[in-house]
Amino acid sequence: MYDTGALQQRITERLSELGIPQLPGNLYDPIRYMLQIGGKRIRPLLTLMAADLFSVADIEEAVPAALAIELFHNFSLVHDDIMDNAPLRRGHQTVHEKWNPNIAILSGDNLLIMAYGQLANCPADNLPAILKTFNTMAAEVCEGQQSDMDFERTDIVSIDEYLNMIRLKTSVLLGAALKMGALIAGADQTNAQSIYSFGVDVGIAFQLQDDILDVYGDPEQFGKQRGGDILANKKTYLLVKAMEMADVATRTELRAWLADTDHPTDKIDRITAIYNNLGVRSEVESAKQLHIERAYTALDTIPVQSNRKTPLRQLAQALLNRRQ
Repeated sequence: MYDTGALQQRITERLSELGIPQLPGNLYDPIRYMLQIGGKRIRPLLTLMAADLFSVADIEEAVPAALAIELFHNFSLVHDDIMDNAPLRRGHQTVHEKWNPNIAILSGDNLLIMAYGQLANCPADNLPAILKTFNTMAAEVCEGQQSDMDFERTDIVSIDEYLNMIRLKTSVLLGAALKMGALIAGADQTNAQSIYSFGVDVGIAFQLQDDILDVYGDPEQFGKQRGGDILANKKTYLLVKAMEMADVATRTELRAWLADTDHPTDKIDRITAIYNNLGVRSEVESAKQLHIERAYTALDTIPVQSNRKTPLRQLAQALLNRRQ
């Protein structure tokens, strides 16, 4: 059995060894900054864990795919932060705030190019399946982000529409990270799809926890401003469910606060109060639990000794109980 901390350290070390050029500084300094401000490297860790689950001959074979996943993830965060006008990422200034949006766009583009550079280092026999998995995921993440932005201009969004959006924007990346590791280890399509399904449902539950933390988390722990989704009028499970549960008067008040751009603190406080009055937090918690149970069901179908799946179960539970 492996040490997840050691795997995360290996990923961090390999990221530091990428040989990122010094010049032009405004292109590469933001990339170094984004990679250095960290995160837990959960997605690349999942790639290595899946490779181990299916008994890869040498875990090093899966490292390039893991790095590709992490580089892609950071690319998407840099661009998402621009679109969301987010001031903080991982408790630090976002790239577009520290430099400017044009620099952030170009540096983000380069992160994506670097991701494909790492994919080129994957085992040749697995490369077609890995590329197909990666490209499908990348397109779906873009679809999810577009839907997220479209929802900001849409008055009515259903729970099903919202869940599909977060599946695309967030969850397929976790699923692809696991599937790529499984493919490198020689897993057949049935088992690769099962580990993918595990990741997708964990990802949906993870995003539902993110929705909760945006409103109820400690900004110093969470690394983002409190109520950032409220200020951006983002459709979260909390808001969608509140609109579904509210009476006419409460729905009218919600819409009025969503249109307000002059009183940010009051907007956050009042919408949070509406959520509390309607009890929508417990609705999100129930939905989160449903998806984690689905994830565990998918994991249980994989014909590998149960104790070998324990690290994935433990990691999933840690993600869903997190406060940051």
